[in-house]
Amino acid sequence: MRQARKIIAGGALIAGVLGLAGCAQTGPDAESSVAIGTSDRFTSYNTTTPSGSASGNADITALTLSNFTAYDESLEVAPDTSFGTVEKIADDPLVVRYTVSDTATWSDGTPVDAADLLLDWAAHSGALNTEDFDPADYRAATSEGGAAELPDDVVFFDSGARPDSGLGLASEMPQLSDDGRSMTLTYSQPVADWRIALPPPLPAHVVGQKALGVESSEEAAHAVIDAVTHKDSEALSKISSFWNTGFALDNVDSPQSTYVSSGPYVIDEIDPVEGVTLSANPEYDGAHAPSIATVHLRYLDDPAAQVTALENGDVDVIAPQATPAVAEQLAALDDKKTFTGLVASFEHIDLQFGASANGTFDDPLVREAFLKTVPRQAIVEKLIKPIVGSGAHTRDSFVFTPGTPGYDESASDAAFSSVDIAGAKALLEKAGAVEPEVCVLYAANNPRRAAEFDLIAESAAKAGFSITDCGTDQWRQLLGVPGKYDAAIFAWESSSLGAVDSESRYATKARNNLNGYSSETVDALFRDMSETADAGERSELLADVDSELRADFYGAPLYQFPSITAFDPDHVTGVTPRVIAPTLTWNLWEWRSFE
Repeated sequence: MRQARKIIAGGALIAGVLGLAGCAQTGPDAESSVAIGTSDRFTSYNTTTPSGSASGNADITALTLSNFTAYDESLEVAPDTSFGTVEKIADDPLVVRYTVSDTATWSDGTPVDAADLLLDWAAHSGALNTEDFDPADYRAATSEGGAAELPDDVVFFDSGARPDSGLGLASEMPQLSDDGRSMTLTYSQPVADWRIALPPPLPAHVVGQKALGVESSEEAAHAVIDAVTHKDSEALSKISSFWNTGFALDNVDSPQSTYVSSGPYVIDEIDPVEGVTLSANPEYDGAHAPSIATVHLRYLDDPAAQVTALENGDVDVIAPQATPAVAEQLAALDDKKTFTGLVASFEHIDLQFGASANGTFDDPLVREAFLKTVPRQAIVEKLIKPIVGSGAHTRDSFVFTPGTPGYDESASDAAFSSVDIAGAKALLEKAGAVEPEVCVLYAANNPRRAAEFDLIAESAAKAGFSITDCGTDQWRQLLGVPGKYDAAIFAWESSSLGAVDSESRYATKARNNLNGYSSETVDALFRDMSETADAGERSELLADVDSELRADFYGAPLYQFPSITAFDPDHVTGVTPRVIAPTLTWNLWEWRSFE
């Protein structure tokens, strides 16, 4: 066995993050380890806020936060009964009961219980949020300073909850069992995706301790229950404020007591420069028992540097940004195994509806004109085809993944298949827009995105647009912030096959609706979708969403994400990338590490 690699401490190293309670169980060989090269930073333990939804966070929480269900290798919803059960009790009305197993425990020794489930419901149903509260100023203050306090009488869980969808339709106060292990929800109407409606719960006792100043874990959990069940707005304001930003790394004063785990791994060390180290959780007694003692996620921004690190044996597994140069580098490494393909994430350019830097796209004529200039085919030919070959195509749907039922039919109605500079000029003239300015936000440290910006800027300029380079390394913090940009190039990473995945982006005020788009028609389509379990009907409704987004000149899908995963088969086996997020770490407990 190789000696476990030690991440070298940087100036802001957080070591020994979790002091574990209880006696260690029999686990993997103490010296077994695997090192993964990644460019994705860990920034937050809460992945269901707009700022915490980055893939670098989900890669970690997939290993540290258990849930009742998860997608398996066939992308079927599979139960994890070692954590608990979710069962339908009745159909009319829909009643669903969650029961946590007796062995589910947080890594600090606190049982996972109904307090965690109740907080999860409060956060993702929005049932207790203050009506008519406009979060725009709060979100802007949060993006500027990392955190902001809500007014004392305001409750706002920033999860994108909507009253006409998902858990928002279970607005009645849940019933908790006498033994404190179960929560029962009653929905006001059918919800097809009821099995996957509740995200992995965060530790309620930690929230109670940090937000309410209650020292005892048991009393802190009860304080959260009391605040929710009694609708105590003062306490809930503090709880929701902490839930929104208190799990963000920049705001955590005591990682040891904040990042507790209910999954097979715990966060052991965090270095903002070097990376994150996870270790097997001795308190975990579930079905996903880890087979490797230590997991290092080593930060390497440059894709070429990841390949070099793999070649030199500094890391065992990489999934770098797929570029032609990376594909060529990896092809030269005969002793490494490489997977290439496409994943469910897709690149797109979104246009801002109101509250933008220049107000350029308030006029639909200008939106249409700009989209006529986006060189979608050239982007694919130059940046994607060298990686995946003949499988490289533009993505022509906002809501369907290529190769899935419904895609071909909806994609056949796609617009902007080719650049039309003359048509764009005519629309700008009709709109009376002279050299409209477009500030484009993108990840400046991302080579492929920088190349995409250059291609778009060059083409748009030919039609008379004035393109401003608003690329920055801090692009994610600016997404959705009013007045910062007019268009944004980034990717949506799909973690679910349910309709909620698209709804979270395109429904009014949904969690991932970052461009201010609002359509009563689209909202109604998603409402209808949530009520039907018939796959054909859901597909037709999604196709209608596609049509509405095109008619409103929402933006443009660009391409399906190419992926490259490479690893050293002499040091690790079991690496099986999948198409939805997390694409790499979803089954890490099945990996094996050896010399």
